[in-house]
Amino acid sequence: MPYNKMMILGLTGGIGSGKTTVARFFEALGVAVYYADDRAKRLMVQDQDLVASIKSLLGQEAYTTDGRLNRAFIASKVFADAELLQQLNQLVHPAVGRDFSKWAQEQEGSYVLKEAAILFENGSYKQADKNILVTAPLETRLERVMKRDGATREAVLARMEHQWPDEQKIPLADFVIENIDLEETRKQVNSLHKQLISFKK
Repeated sequence: MPYNKMMILGLTGGIGSGKTTVARFFEALGVAVYYADDRAKRLMVQDQDLVASIKSLLGQEAYTTDGRLNRAFIASKVFADAELLQQLNQLVHPAVGRDFSKWAQEQEGSYVLKEAAILFENGSYKQADKNILVTAPLETRLERVMKRDGATREAVLARMEHQWPDEQKIPLADFVIENIDLEETRKQVNSLHKQLISFKK
């Protein structure tokens, strides 16, 4: 197994499921967590090869004059064109994969987590030894995101359409954490952590 026999675990969940909350619980137990979506945003600005590729795909307007991502412009382009979104993902995901490999080699412990929103959709779950899916009822997820982002129900549902439903992801997951009550979720994380550190690969 790569990275000095350290287990690689994917951690994902649909919008509003609370996958980041679950990731923080693992961090509190001393587990290193790689936040793929945050790292991707950083790489899209700092990785010069990736920047050049994105400008080639979307045009110079993809970046502001001071080098920051022009998020509004990018969103207006890719969310109206599924093929263009796929092409952008095909540029970003390999860069994230390389960054994760380098990061993982620097970590210590029995296992590390790679937290990503579309782990199953983009196929990167296949690169993990095990995968954890965080779930919650649809109405709970909707309420969380509407409250968090000040978004309308329709807007949240539209964003959810870009992700697979839980029914499609559950068969691919090795572990499922149902995140409704925070204390119950914490207990599930603690129990799974004990199980993971006991594995002998």
